[in-house]
Amino acid sequence: MFRSKRSSHVKRLWKSRIAQHETESSDENNPEELEKKSVTQSILKRLKEKQLEMLIQSVESKGEEHSGCVLLPKGDLRLGRRCVAPHILCLQIWRWSDISGSSELRRMPFCETVDDDVYVCCNPYHWSRKSDELESPFLGRSALERVHITDFDQSEMVTDEVVSTETGNTPTPHQLNYSDDSMSSNNGCVRGPHWCTVAYWELRQRVGRLYMVYDPNVNIFQSLPHGDGLSLELLQKDAETESVKRTRDKIGIGVVLSREDDGVWLYNRSQFPVFVNSPTLENIHSRTLPVLKLLPGYSIKIFDYDSVRLLKQLTDKRYLDGPFDPASVRISFAKGWGPNYHRQFITSCPAWLEVLMTIDR
Repeated sequence: MFRSKRSSHVKRLWKSRIAQHETESSDENNPEELEKKSVTQSILKRLKEKQLEMLIQSVESKGEEHSGCVLLPKGDLRLGRRCVAPHILCLQIWRWSDISGSSELRRMPFCETVDDDVYVCCNPYHWSRKSDELESPFLGRSALERVHITDFDQSEMVTDEVVSTETGNTPTPHQLNYSDDSMSSNNGCVRGPHWCTVAYWELRQRVGRLYMVYDPNVNIFQSLPHGDGLSLELLQKDAETESVKRTRDKIGIGVVLSREDDGVWLYNRSQFPVFVNSPTLENIHSRTLPVLKLLPGYSIKIFDYDSVRLLKQLTDKRYLDGPFDPASVRISFAKGWGPNYHRQFITSCPAWLEVLMTIDR
């Protein structure tokens, strides 16, 4: 009975693969597909029943149901004339058929195998693809370091007192008041300062209270089964427009904001793209507003602390059309804005986030 159940799980997972041929007979006539099937089923049979069930849960829900790590020993597998790592093979079968190597990937913050020297996680929804816009397409950190403060008139530099670019209603981290409650956790232990504050907006209206983030990462979602983090559904009232209602439906399991060693990363877990604008993705001398499109399953570094400290010193106010806030990142769900879209301002987007970073950590 046990062997039969495991075999059933393996067959169920193979049928859930993303790139199926039209008929099973055509699969059998394809030597490459036959070998891939054989290798895949071989590694799946190494898994215990519980791990197979976790993998099924993750694959069939497309990551919406949270499931744990699925571990396989590190080491390449022979697939025809090429070798492939086990997690790459799993991603090719259940998520991205065109993925080729680990250099294209970034582990999700909730994956627990980052320091494991023996096993690698093969849960396809514990990985994201790095965006092609991983470095600023306009002005990278190395270019910033070559610019000298003396190149600018000291009187033209921005001050430390920054305000929200789009509105004057959301306090920046410099303006927030820290209460005793915000510095203590539920069990009475003193908490460190928060590293960012999230405001949720629908069009020009802020919805709900500010959400301070203390943990290294936070899930921001519409409605997530068994999830924790910021549930936008709990903040929302009846939608006033159809565009807001439709966009809410597209948020799904949303995004993850994660503070990591090299900066703040954004992971798109939803089934629709998100659009992001950040001061560290901008050219400080350009009037063009860069809004980057982040596809489902992709990730990008949206904030670099070192670069933003230089930006605070080097930004030339002669090139700015309005207030410059080096601490503010804006993320729109499903809808883009700016010169390349019919919505010119983010306040025309149906559902969006304003993320206010605490720069002086």
